[in-house]
Amino acid sequence: MKNRKRILAVLLAGTMAAGSLAGCGSNGGSDTPATDTPVTDNNETEQAGTEAAGTDETTEAAGTEAAKTMEELAAMDHDERSTYLYDQNLGEFYELYQEAKAEVNNVSKRYAMMAIVEAKLNESGVLVPDHTRGGGYAISRVAPNTKTSVMWGNDDQRFHNQVVTTEPILSEDYAEMKAKWAELRGTGTYEEWARTYLTDKGYELKDTYNYHLYNTDPTTWDVLSTSQTADSEAIVNTYDGLMEYDMENVLQPALAESHEISDDGLTYTFHIREGVEWVDSQGRKVADVTADDWVAGMQHMMDAMGGLEYLVDGVIKNANGYINGDITDFNEVGVKAVDDHTLEYTLESPCPYFLTMLSYSVFAPMNRSYYESQGGKFGMEYDASAADYTYGQTPNNIAYCGPYLVTNFTSKNIIVFSQNESYWNKDNITIKTITWPYEDGSDTLKIWNDLKSGTVDGCGLNAATLEAAKSDDWFDKYGYTSDTDGTTYSNYYNLYRTAYANANDATKVVSEQTDEEKDRANAALGNTDFRLAVTFATDRAARYAQRVGEDLKYAGLRNSYTPATMVSLEEEVTIDINGTATTFPAGTYYGEIMQAQLDADGMPIKVFDAETGSGDGFDGWYNPDAAKEYLAKAKETLAAQGYTIDKDNPVKLDLPYAQNNETFTNMANAYKQSVEAALDGEVIITLVPANDTDEWYYTGYFTDYGYEANYNITDVSGWGPDYGDPSTFLDTFLPDYAGYVTKSLGIF
Repeated sequence: MKNRKRILAVLLAGTMAAGSLAGCGSNGGSDTPATDTPVTDNNETEQAGTEAAGTDETTEAAGTEAAKTMEELAAMDHDERSTYLYDQNLGEFYELYQEAKAEVNNVSKRYAMMAIVEAKLNESGVLVPDHTRGGGYAISRVAPNTKTSVMWGNDDQRFHNQVVTTEPILSEDYAEMKAKWAELRGTGTYEEWARTYLTDKGYELKDTYNYHLYNTDPTTWDVLSTSQTADSEAIVNTYDGLMEYDMENVLQPALAESHEISDDGLTYTFHIREGVEWVDSQGRKVADVTADDWVAGMQHMMDAMGGLEYLVDGVIKNANGYINGDITDFNEVGVKAVDDHTLEYTLESPCPYFLTMLSYSVFAPMNRSYYESQGGKFGMEYDASAADYTYGQTPNNIAYCGPYLVTNFTSKNIIVFSQNESYWNKDNITIKTITWPYEDGSDTLKIWNDLKSGTVDGCGLNAATLEAAKSDDWFDKYGYTSDTDGTTYSNYYNLYRTAYANANDATKVVSEQTDEEKDRANAALGNTDFRLAVTFATDRAARYAQRVGEDLKYAGLRNSYTPATMVSLEEEVTIDINGTATTFPAGTYYGEIMQAQLDADGMPIKVFDAETGSGDGFDGWYNPDAAKEYLAKAKETLAAQGYTIDKDNPVKLDLPYAQNNETFTNMANAYKQSVEAALDGEVIITLVPANDTDEWYYTGYFTDYGYEANYNITDVSGWGPDYGDPSTFLDTFLPDYAGYVTKSLGIF
């Protein structure tokens, strides 16, 4: 299993990139709109430690090498070109990030250093944060804050204690409940208060929950082999973790009744709850839950290499060695069953956020004997393509230790979760059945009609359904503005495109660019000033209005990749900003420090609003004047490389979109209009239609490697945090296949 992911990528790149180069001549909750794109979250962050592959080459080469010509880039293999492009565009980010990650003793200093790092990421122009989930009008039968709202992990998809009514909740009652949650948070009394409040108001509570429509099937039911939210948000309801966040955002014992941390911060010991059972999809007992289930789960996760393994690389002792194949004996990895009910993790170094990681699927348990009964093997013998390997292929091929069994999964139709009668905590579960209907988004009014009929218990209101809600008088009675969450959807630029059709089907989403246009686009997107010009030309509010309506076009906008208020300083910190010692007091938000660095660098980017204390709810990037200024600088550089850019010779950039979805279609057109208007037609956005959302996802979201990225610009996915530290976002931009999002840039 020696670094199998990288080896496979090299082999495939060698065969695919050659042909392509010759041709070119050089993603919640019930109130979330069902049209949200997938979250490359599953939060699925892949964490790499300070010994990540490529470290020496990346930092040494950054900024020291003369720019390559397009002919030289074309002659490189995928890995060589990826490393070069990473060095040129993200070398400074990477070098500063390694320094920030190494700070584990002073958490506040670590946060401040990472804020500086993210400012440099913004300045690189490889992405532009776009929007988050929520921040739109919604109507719901679900009481507010009756599942966790913590920004990280998978626990926000656990619905077993939701409080759901038979009729929509009135706007004023919803607002009062939210205010009461803020007052009671941390007391452990909110759920009881909410149930009493609603019944006293005349609402009838029910024990079923009809979740908002999903628009892509899970690709696997093995939560340890996937890094896609479409998979994990369903599977998380089938198992319990060691610890889980409750609805008041307090981390509570789950299958670990208690834990201790050694004085040196390197050993975490968990005491596993006794009497918990694994069952199959029919509810028949498979085995008892024991400490070994977490050992087996961790090894399988590292064997599967489904995009989760780098989360623990550099965190758990010897994880890096096992993942890369230098260690083949999993007993050397720092996860051990001391006995049936004692689990021990040994870390490489103190990790200030380790407990926050436990709410993410990478720490899910897996029963060893059941896995083996489904053809599963460990270590060098692992082979998911084996004829007898069935684990996770359907809901009938996994074991359950959580509150629900999957009792109906009909592809592109419905998923039904029914109470697990053997669940250890079933007496405290308020929701007995969860139903998820499927919707491809082609009918913009369907979710509204389903809300009224009770087919779904809540939904966000897009531009079309908002008008319907107003005309039906439901909006005035039940409408509210939903909270934003930790997920950030971004636009990404392909730094060197080699795919001009979908990797899984070369007849789908085919580009019409000529060889000359392909070459010109690659040259332009390799230029930081050009990328920033397109970014500043993007009217994100006009685009987002197509989703939520004109009234709330700013509400869901996010201006930084890591949410600006995700963390704040616990103590006063002094750090260097461009040679000046700058002191930030305790309580300073991450986004404030990021803004200080951007201001010092003279960048026309606003990621934090001091008046509102937020990085959301405004457009801090749209600036047509700056767009023209940066385009002028880019044109000068590109002219020296032999590329003339004007109205007669525009840069044409492909943006795929799902044409069966009216909202996505309107958003794509709004993007096109704003960029072309701001840049006077010298940049043309070509909208490339995908027939449906699956085809659209295969342009980038469902792909594994950068050379498969079928776009110049993409907006197909987002990222949600896996744990309570900014590295959960920043790690996604690590080089050499370690960062999940770098593939969105067409590299690695």
